[in-house]
Amino acid sequence: MSAPSANSSVKPDAAGRKLLQDLLFTLIIPISVLSPNLLGSGFSFARVLGSSPSLSGTVRAYLLAALVPVAYTAFDLLVRRRVSPIAIFAGATALITGGLAFWFVDGALYAFKDSLLRFLIAALAVVSVWFRYPLFRIFLDASSLTAKAEERQALGKVMTQRTVIKALGAGTLIFALVEVIAGIVNFFVNLRIVTAPFDTPDFNAQVAQANAVMRLPSIVMFLIGFALAGWIVQRAVNARYGKGASLFEPAQLVDKVREDEDQPHGELSRT
Repeated sequence: MSAPSANSSVKPDAAGRKLLQDLLFTLIIPISVLSPNLLGSGFSFARVLGSSPSLSGTVRAYLLAALVPVAYTAFDLLVRRRVSPIAIFAGATALITGGLAFWFVDGALYAFKDSLLRFLIAALAVVSVWFRYPLFRIFLDASSLTAKAEERQALGKVMTQRTVIKALGAGTLIFALVEVIAGIVNFFVNLRIVTAPFDTPDFNAQVAQANAVMRLPSIVMFLIGFALAGWIVQRAVNARYGKGASLFEPAQLVDKVREDEDQPHGELSRT
């Protein structure tokens, strides 16, 4: 899972290609690898990958399906070559996902394992508020990576205001709550669908089914948490700088911040 980008400078066709790549490497290829009968053709990656004394073909297929999205995320970060909090966050979640792939469990433990990343993100969000650098601020910082220097400076000043800092904390906690709910939903969906023993074709097929079922709800719940957090912070920004000041459009903040600094007490007049 990665955070949605708010980069408005990306061209629509480039964004469309990126979305297709994401779907290919994080959903379509993994599900195809896990399928014991790909599109009814009788083809199975588990049979092609073969077996060894330590790993069966089904386990190899399971690991390959789990590690393809991890490799794709790592390659994407290396190509972009941007060292930023959001890149570190994406890389860390990819490493955790890759590590969990080698925890061979089934039943309730598998359902917990598949939901663990959501719970860890929620815990990280709470801890980030405790250390006064809310996780949601990292997402906002990422949205301004391609902005002009003066726009990033204006955004930085806005996020140091007391009321905005409090809103960032509250928004991050709301985001954490939604992630916990998403993790619980994912747990029970996997508990219901993935019932076969580990290292069987049925297990891999059920994992593929659960991934397909949860893909869209997972994205929707992440976006709901992001939107609620954004709404809370945006209200604080509007209360501080007036209508027209938008966190997601740093260019609009430049004039608002300058106007605010010109006021005798640093407050925009309200009409």
